[in-house]
Amino acid sequence: MSATAANAQQADAELTRLLETLIRARAEIGRVVLGQQDIIEDLLIGLIAGGHVLLQGPPGVGKTLLVRTLATATGLSFARVQFTPDLMPADITGSMVLVPDTDGRNHLEFQRGPIFTQLLLADEINRATPRTQSALLEAMQERTVSAAGTSMPLPEPFFVLATQNPLEMDGTYILPEAQIDRFLLQLDVPLPTSETLSAILDSTTGTDEAVAEQCLSDQDIIAIQALVRSVPIAEHVRRAIADFAIATQPAGANAIDDVRRYLRFGLSPRGAQALVLASKAHALLNGRFNVSFEDVKAMLLATTRHRIHLNFEGNADGVSLEALLQRLFDTSIKGVL
Repeated sequence: MSATAANAQQADAELTRLLETLIRARAEIGRVVLGQQDIIEDLLIGLIAGGHVLLQGPPGVGKTLLVRTLATATGLSFARVQFTPDLMPADITGSMVLVPDTDGRNHLEFQRGPIFTQLLLADEINRATPRTQSALLEAMQERTVSAAGTSMPLPEPFFVLATQNPLEMDGTYILPEAQIDRFLLQLDVPLPTSETLSAILDSTTGTDEAVAEQCLSDQDIIAIQALVRSVPIAEHVRRAIADFAIATQPAGANAIDDVRRYLRFGLSPRGAQALVLASKAHALLNGRFNVSFEDVKAMLLATTRHRIHLNFEGNADGVSLEALLQRLFDTSIKGVL
């Protein structure tokens, strides 16, 4: 066997191992968090695509348990910040403090905040003021924290999972578009069915508590993130995504009447990039090394529903944003076939 063939065989074996461990992690999380298979898969897609995820759902549906179990199964270092109105940016990023040296004299030293971790749970992010929310912007986009004139890198991989409760709006601050656009995905965590709830009650009210086993390492995740970016996407699939992004612009020359009338603004280039990356991750997680239209359809709403907003008339008329987006993408597919 030639050296080239041996290297290719070794690369194939490593690819198979990574995908098998990823699928094992999905099953391990699902063993602890019952009835949320779709959310677990999308959460892993966000992780291996290198993005951040906003979890939205009512209290008590298992959002925090889901994040803690993900941290256990992936072996990532974990920190949780409870966002409150009096939380300050330095409470997240860290601050300069006086520290005595060996001579007994004090000197300033940067004390790192909880953001210096691999998996950060920003719990109820919309309860903090916009000033504090913006402390996450640089970290989420640049993977760095700037303080005292110094830019410090965050650990790799760096993954932010934020939660917000859509039911209690008193004392909350709506995330600005610049902040919410940093999230690769927005996942709506549903209430369990009666059958699933019965299983949850059985597994969580006894003497034994299910705990996930670690299946992945941080180096595995970094390797899978590189694999995701290498997944090819056909030119006509990529063109359909670009056409879809253009079709959502209410000021566009070819915008349809419903888009002009009901949308405030359309999908940004960052949003289109998120759709491509999430589709690549979806294909890889399902054992395929190419992106199909089905992959794009599967990730369409999770990557766009928080980036495209209805205007006042759209909300007043009860327009379904999700139905409109699906219709626009179906039209884009027909345009490239």
